[in-house]
Amino acid sequence: MTKPQDKLRGWAAARRTVMAGLRFTSLRLRLVVVFGLVALTAAVSASGIAYWLNREAVLTRTQDAVLGDFQQAMQTRASTLRQHPTQGELQRAAGQMANSSQRFSVLLIAEDENGKAVRGNSDLDTFTLEDVPQSLQKAVNKEQKISSHNRYAYHLYWQRTVQDDKPYLVGGAKVIGGGPTGYMLKSLEPEAKDLNSLAWSLGIATGLALIGSALLAQAAATTVLKPVHRLGTAARRLGEGKLDTRLRVSGTDELADLSRTFNRTAESLEKRVADMSARDEASRRFVADMSHELRTPLTAITAVTEVLEEELDAETGSVDPMIEPAVRLVVSETRRLNNLVENLMEVTRFDAGTARLVSDTVDIADQITACIDVRAWLDAVELDAPRGIMAHVDPRRLDVIMANLIGNALKHGGSPVRVYVREEGADLVIEVQDHGPGIPEDVLPHVFDRFYKASASRPRSEGSGLGLSIALENAHIHGGEITAANSPKGGAVFTLRLPLDSSEPKDPEDDRDHGDDGNHGDPGAGAEDAHRADADRTEGGV
Repeated sequence: MTKPQDKLRGWAAARRTVMAGLRFTSLRLRLVVVFGLVALTAAVSASGIAYWLNREAVLTRTQDAVLGDFQQAMQTRASTLRQHPTQGELQRAAGQMANSSQRFSVLLIAEDENGKAVRGNSDLDTFTLEDVPQSLQKAVNKEQKISSHNRYAYHLYWQRTVQDDKPYLVGGAKVIGGGPTGYMLKSLEPEAKDLNSLAWSLGIATGLALIGSALLAQAAATTVLKPVHRLGTAARRLGEGKLDTRLRVSGTDELADLSRTFNRTAESLEKRVADMSARDEASRRFVADMSHELRTPLTAITAVTEVLEEELDAETGSVDPMIEPAVRLVVSETRRLNNLVENLMEVTRFDAGTARLVSDTVDIADQITACIDVRAWLDAVELDAPRGIMAHVDPRRLDVIMANLIGNALKHGGSPVRVYVREEGADLVIEVQDHGPGIPEDVLPHVFDRFYKASASRPRSEGSGLGLSIALENAHIHGGEITAANSPKGGAVFTLRLPLDSSEPKDPEDDRDHGDDGNHGDPGAGAEDAHRADADRTEGGV
């Protein structure tokens, strides 16, 4: 049964997918927009050209037919009138001229015998001289000069006008030889309606073309982007460490070549990572085996050096004063070698992923006080830790962390070293601050690196160069973190942040692994071991 959380995650994923597709940076959206703009431009251009051509054809055809009939009527009707006709004669002639197949209105104007202007109208005065533009009247009544290029003194003129938002064709001509002047008025409203219908049809065709282009763009984008999406998913899986990821290759186009290149790259990467993992595993096993093998002779050597050290401390004179410095050097170097082996084994456990927490609820103030006391640091360390802050941690690992941080501060920063403990929400925060010169800025990013040497002139130091690295790994296994910085007041500040409850189920096999140390689960032994590790800050990191 699907859980509500799964449904919400599904809706959220679908929403992210849709929003990703709608982003203008999305290739899919850009393809659709480009296809749409191209289709819109082509459709609008084609529709505009088609409309203009059809408009001119329709209007020209109607205009030629109307003007032809009017000119014919002027020749057959108006020219047969006597020179000074009466209004009745003009009226009858106008009616006969308007009775054409083109159905236009006619206005005839002439002079009677008394020189008075008379008019004849075919539409009962609905078409008057006021409906004729002045420019057209002047052109019709203007006598032209007769020449080889102009055989007639008067010509037929026409003009398109709009009256009351309706289109009309107005034409006029004058009978040569003193006859009447005639004007015609033809409504172009039917043609305008036909052209409007054509415009709507072209607009609908343009819209359909735009929709079709969007669908084609979507199909093209899907065809192009599906391999790209598969490639992105495969690259993401490869980045997550799934080196066996491969793409299914089909076709011979550029995307298929890209998929083949990806497969070859992934195969090469998988092989290289496998080789590196094998070498890394061999190196870790070598270090682990070497550390275990060294512990047997070191145990015997350590026992001998402890006896020699006791003789030196007892001052019984059993040790020749001439060889006393050499004996002390052997004791010191044996202890250093023993610490290095212990640290290498600890690092090997972290690298192999076998390190586990053995958690317990402890009072942090008591734990840090015990860490300081067992190392005789009470005079050099100032502790500001209120009692009652309880945390579920591994006491041994916390002791190792604090021994490294405080010992590092004492060695490289100088006393007094101040330790501050506080709670921040669900976290435990411990700050270790010294009063030294601080950490150089170029060293800060490397203070937790293994065997890092801050100065090439000091390749050897008393510490192993693993102290801070081991402290950081112990913080990580608790789910915490350690950061290093310089205080504005001077000196370095190491900040340990741990969850107050960092419990983890105990692994039964971990008992056997840690049992090799001889100090598993024993805070005192772990503290002493960390004390011997010398808590080195990356071998002279400041």
